[in-house]
Amino acid sequence: MTAIEYTGQSGTPVHEFIRAHREKLRTVLGERGAILLRGFEVGGVDGFDAVVHALSGSAPLTYAERSSPRSTIKGQVYTSTDYPADEEIFLHNENSYQAVWPNTLYFYCIEPAHTRGATPLADIREVYRAIDPAVREEFARRDGWRVVRNFHADFGVPWEETFGTRDRDTVVEYCRDKGITAEWRVDGGLRTTAVRPAVRTHPVSGEEVWFNHATFWHITSLAPEVGEGLREIFPDEDLPTNTYFGDGGPIPDETVAHLRDAYRSAATRFDWQRDDVLIVDNMLAAHGREPFTGPRRIAVAMAELSGRPTPATN
Repeated sequence: MTAIEYTGQSGTPVHEFIRAHREKLRTVLGERGAILLRGFEVGGVDGFDAVVHALSGSAPLTYAERSSPRSTIKGQVYTSTDYPADEEIFLHNENSYQAVWPNTLYFYCIEPAHTRGATPLADIREVYRAIDPAVREEFARRDGWRVVRNFHADFGVPWEETFGTRDRDTVVEYCRDKGITAEWRVDGGLRTTAVRPAVRTHPVSGEEVWFNHATFWHITSLAPEVGEGLREIFPDEDLPTNTYFGDGGPIPDETVAHLRDAYRSAATRFDWQRDDVLIVDNMLAAHGREPFTGPRRIAVAMAELSGRPTPATN
């Protein structure tokens, strides 16, 4: 997927451009999946926040049920994932493990990397088509996919940060409302389990899209040395995150490798420039992050909820 680029004349305020072309931009975004606004006057983080209001017609969303470390820049504008610069972040759709998720993502380049550091994009309609029909059928037959998250004391993102509270009853109520099973461990840790569809239907176009974290969170999608290190510390059932078929059965490593190939075959990239604004339809495009050198500072905001909660049954 290649983002459709609109280039502004030097000094043209991005908000004026959006107001003048909002309907066209919304149409293009819903058809192509990504738009790059380049060469416009943005006005820093405050101006970026105003971009979200101008195009989505609403304020940015709060980052809830967190899965990765982020820092708040201002309000509901966050840093992109605070992850080691020398490691790849694999292609994924934001919050596709949740019962509800943002439909529109916004990225703003405050400072580009010295080398690499792109945010690759992959059309998840193409990903869907690239997947062996037998693999798609198995996910459908086996109730989609399952994610198990284990929150260990002093390891990884703590459950208090993920759920934004220290109150266990609040966590249990949140999980029940969002179709997540919560299990408190004797050591004070928390295990959550959620079963979600592997395929979703785009709310506007009606197209089938491969929308899930089954590949991203599978243990084999980590760098080999990282995955091996985690397995030396934890048994598979206690890994910080891992994925399965919806019925709880393991997803074969070769199946996950095939899925990774499907994402990579659909991926494209571009190099960030300062003040670039990238707008992504989260149900049409997966995104990731290349390793990089240099400062690289990308702000992120999310808007427009999709999906609906499904209460847990156990």
